[in-house]
Parts: sequence; C-alpha cells; structure tokens
Amino acid sequence: MNKIENFSRGMGIGGWLTNYKRFNVLPDDKRLCLTTGDYEHFDTYITEWDVINIKNMGFDHIRLGFDQIVLETEPYIYNERTMRLVENFVSLCEKHKLGIILNLHKCIGNYCDIEESITLFDNNELQERFIALWLELEKRFSQNESVMFELLNEVRDIEPNLWNDLAEKTINAIRVLNKTRKIIVGPTCWNNPNKLHALRIFDDENVIYTFHVYDPSEFTHQRSVLHWKHLYYNRKMEYPGDIEKYREFYRLVYNNDKAYSHIDVMDINYMREILEPARNFIKENPDKILWCGEFGTIRHADINSRENWMKDVITILKENNIPYSVWNYLSTPNDGNRFSLVDDDNRKILTPNLEKIIKGEF
Repeated sequence: MNKIENFSRGMGIGGWLTNYKRFNVLPDDKRLCLTTGDYEHFDTYITEWDVINIKNMGFDHIRLGFDQIVLETEPYIYNERTMRLVENFVSLCEKHKLGIILNLHKCIGNYCDIEESITLFDNNELQERFIALWLELEKRFSQNESVMFELLNEVRDIEPNLWNDLAEKTINAIRVLNKTRKIIVGPTCWNNPNKLHALRIFDDENVIYTFHVYDPSEFTHQRSVLHWKHLYYNRKMEYPGDIEKYREFYRLVYNNDKAYSHIDVMDINYMREILEPARNFIKENPDKILWCGEFGTIRHADINSRENWMKDVITILKENNIPYSVWNYLSTPNDGNRFSLVDDDNRKILTPNLEKIIKGEF
C-alpha cells in the first residue's frame, strides 16, 4: 500500500464547524440558519493554540469537519466570514507541518443523525450545489496541494450506486481543475466497513478510500441521547465485556436471540471480525490507500473501557498498516454524541495512557 506524508495518525475536529449544536431538537425551519451565537462560537472555539496542542500530542494530520450551511449562505453563494476561518486554519496546519483533510461532515440532504424530507440523492439541484461547493473549495485551495478533500461524511444507508455515481461526478468535476488533488471517498451505511465491497474503485491514484468503526455500538454509543435504542437500554457497558449484556440489548430492542450467539466475550476477537472487510479490501486493492477516518467512544463511557477499545482497534489497524484519525478532539456541551478525548477546560488528553494508546504507542 502506498504511503502519504503526514497521513499516519490524525485527530478529528468536530464541535467547531460541525456538531456545534444538535439539529434534531430544532424546528425544521430553523435548522439551516446561522445565529449570532453560532458565529461567536466559530470565531473563538478553535485557535492556533489547538493546532499546536494537537501537533505536540504527536499527531501528523487533522481531519476538519464542516457543514454545508456553515460555508454556504444560499445556493452557490459562499460565506466569506466562515470561508476565511477554514482558509486560516489550513494555513495554521501548514505552518505547523500538519496534514489537513477538509471533510464535508453534513451536507443538505444527508445529515447522518436526522431524517430529511428531501435527500441529496433524490434531488438534482442539491447534487449540483454539492459539486459546486467542492469546486469552490478547489479554487480557493488551488495552491495548497497538501490539502485533501473528503467528499462526504457517513452517507446514509442507501443504494450504493446512488452515492458511487455522485462521487464519480464530483471527482470528475474536480479533476477538470486539478488532476492530482487527493480525494477521499467512503462507503454507504455511515461508512460501514461492511459496505466497502460496494464502493466504486476509481482508476485514479489520487483517490483514497475510508471507513469508520463504532462497533459494538452498544458500547461506543451507550446511553446516547441521540439513539433511541441505546437510550432505551440505558445501561453502562464495559469493554472487554460480558457478552450477556450485549445479547440482552438485542433481545430487548430487536427481539433477536441470535445476535452475538457465536462469541463468548466482547473483545478483540469480535473487533477483528468487524474489521475483516477492511483487510479484504486491502487484499483486493493492494495499490489503493485505505484510511480509517473515524472511530471513538462516547465520553461518559468508563475510561478504562475506552482505553481498552481504542487499543484493540488501533492494534488491528496497525497490523494491517491502515492509517487512521481518531474521533474526536473536543465536543460542545450540547453535542449529544460527545466523543471528545480532551478535557473541556485545559484541552489535555484525559489520561496519559489514553494519549499513548491513540498515538499507537503500546
């Protein structure tokens, strides 16, 4: 597998230009608006200090999530105030020799955590706006070849070729302007590794492929207020853990007695099974780069269990030479899926052991 400079271990930044508030609690007519409070948050939440902090932790790249509505004031018209924040952030990453991935985390018509009446894949106009946004970013960063574009975070569970076709159309449009821009594409079903087999492979050495890991969700999303199943079960989960707890979850939520019937304990052996599709992808596409762009555990999970799970995932990634980016640096207090790895006040990694683990130093 090929190597890219500053693309070994990264830190995701959410809570700044994405996940800055939760859209599922807002009325439909208020979801796509920015308020004075939003702008105050954007202007102050992440600074050069944070870039230096991430660099000093030992990471070599940052995955910056942003929402379409943050950069777009209206169709095909872009918000200069927030665009400057992104441009300045890219400059800071270059200054401190960090790789940078610009990730469209939520676009209109594909919010990974709310239902929408019109989806990106049903509406040609939304698709044209999606492509136009990436072309605008290509024009703005035409002199910054180190910037990578991750086209879309966690496409919903749709027919794969609907996404494959839009991804191909977007890549082709960018290629008219830039033949060598590094472009990242992941599968459907929220970047599930089980869907990697359905992801279109492009005859383009500058396309990178990605997936996310959040299994077992009963652990990583335990007691999450955004997922009714985990909120309903409302139980503290450990990792490694008693498999009966995980089986009970399925019996209560899905009336399914067969889930996890083939394993005796929730541990690294189960995680190897979950990540087997990634290993198969590498075998079948040895000339392509596969990157794990996101994985993590909810903040209120037991810290020892968080460390154990992260260690097992990174162990498997390292065994297969898969570069990765952990999720995530810092979360806003009202983010229902707080996966942050640093203290809210001093912004230091929660424990020294966790810092070593997420850097792969074990």
